[in-house]
Amino acid sequence: MIVTVTPNPSLDRTAQLSELRRGEVLRASRVRLDPGGKGVNVSRALAAAGSPTVALLPAGGPVGERLADLLAPEGVPVVAVPIAGTTRSNITLVEADGTTTKINEPGPEISPAELAVLEQRTAELAARAEWVVCCGSLPAGVPDDFYAQLGKLARDAGAKVAVDSSGAPLAAALAAGPDLIKPNLDELAELAGRPLTQLGDVVEVCRALVADGVGAVLVSLGARGAVLVDETETRHALGPLVAVRSTVGAGDAALAGFLHAGGTGPRALRAAVAYGTAAVAQEGSRMPAPQDVHPDQVRLLAADPTLTLSGAAA
Repeated sequence: MIVTVTPNPSLDRTAQLSELRRGEVLRASRVRLDPGGKGVNVSRALAAAGSPTVALLPAGGPVGERLADLLAPEGVPVVAVPIAGTTRSNITLVEADGTTTKINEPGPEISPAELAVLEQRTAELAARAEWVVCCGSLPAGVPDDFYAQLGKLARDAGAKVAVDSSGAPLAAALAAGPDLIKPNLDELAELAGRPLTQLGDVVEVCRALVADGVGAVLVSLGARGAVLVDETETRHALGPLVAVRSTVGAGDAALAGFLHAGGTGPRALRAAVAYGTAAVAQEGSRMPAPQDVHPDQVRLLAADPTLTLSGAAA
């Protein structure tokens, strides 16, 4: 079983527009409502693929109830920790050419007592899980080292730990030696404290992270695919070009594909890129179904250190 922990889930409303023009009244051609949050998306993609999963999350107010309601038809079991605040709502604006603009609310403040329950539920679920996946931003009231704390709890219970976050929470999580981290290019550059303009720069940073105790680093590179660095090898995978309908959740789908395919090695890397590629062809933050995913169309390559990277966040 794969347990996802999403401290700051959301209800995602996606509007399709012909063009985003500031200061004007715009009419959406289509609107879609999806359960959101990085870990929630990972569980959605895993459930669609038939992998046992549980989504652990704080939920408050009518939005929190609606979030759980939307996950039920997708076959995602939810363990909700009640909170006094209201779960956030996010807005995504997608233009005809695939350009995506996101407006994310900060989320509710979580009290120390609510946070303690979230930690307790994590430890309980980790005792029967293969992976605990810590995902997304942290709301107010949650310390930066929260994912490091959850990682220790999960490890003590016998589970492997993956972290998909950014900024201070990701940097703090490294101290616990997670088995896997999944940044995108921008997040890895922030972690490194410098621009990463070529694939060689990415590989150099990933190898340093592995040397410091991270089990493996899976970096999503948008249209440039993904790179996987662990103790034994460095691999680059590239998917086919597809028409981009929305980039929201593509990195989450890639992580789900990686874990679904075993969570290690070339086969998992190929699945990660196949899932990420399938996700950008979906509307809103819809996760791909198995029939949308084509690992046989993904090429495994040697990592070319001179490959130029740009616009590769996912």
